[in-house]
Amino acid sequence: MAAGEGCPLKLYSYYLSTCAQRVRIALNLKGIRFEYKAVDLMKGEHLNPDFLKLNPVGFVPALVDGDIVVADSFAIIMYLEEKYPHHPLLPSDLYKRAINYQAANIVSSSIQPLQNLIVENYIEEKCGVEDKLSWVHMIIGKGFLALEKLLKDHAGKFATGDEIYLADVFLAPQIHGAINRFSVDMSKFPLLSRLNDEYNAIAAFQDAEPSKQPDAPQSSS
Repeated sequence: MAAGEGCPLKLYSYYLSTCAQRVRIALNLKGIRFEYKAVDLMKGEHLNPDFLKLNPVGFVPALVDGDIVVADSFAIIMYLEEKYPHHPLLPSDLYKRAINYQAANIVSSSIQPLQNLIVENYIEEKCGVEDKLSWVHMIIGKGFLALEKLLKDHAGKFATGDEIYLADVFLAPQIHGAINRFSVDMSKFPLLSRLNDEYNAIAAFQDAEPSKQPDAPQSSS
């Protein structure tokens, strides 16, 4: 539900960032309007002094809510969860909540940081494109196998049952990126593939996809 100027929330985002995509999904699920503020990572805009005031580590996303600035997708989503409790992203069941935290952390700690743009560029510079892709596939494959094992006894229609929760918010962008950016063979991950089909049928997920963002390159007709 992105909108123009005048929205109370401003999301600093880059269309290809899976971390920013998580936040876009959470905002959409909760029906929260926000102003999209594009930060072009390819042009180094994340290193501009004005952006570094919002997030000193120089990563997207960052959320501005009046005088409050929150950076890091996990922190932003937890902030949104507490401020906007409608459509909760955490289940009331303590064990199921723990599984959601664990799944989200596998994505945010054990997959995405090890194949993000900084790592990709470094490996390509030192070792070449083939080694970069081999590394990315290894990292994603290891993480996806762990997620398959973790969720096999908890999944319903979605990752931890029949409602959309935190795990789904983190899984969807990672799966989307694996398929569309890195051509990962998803036949090895039947559960994640099935979940991806569910996500692709839901507007809140579709509207958060990279191609739908205002800073995405426009394809020629």
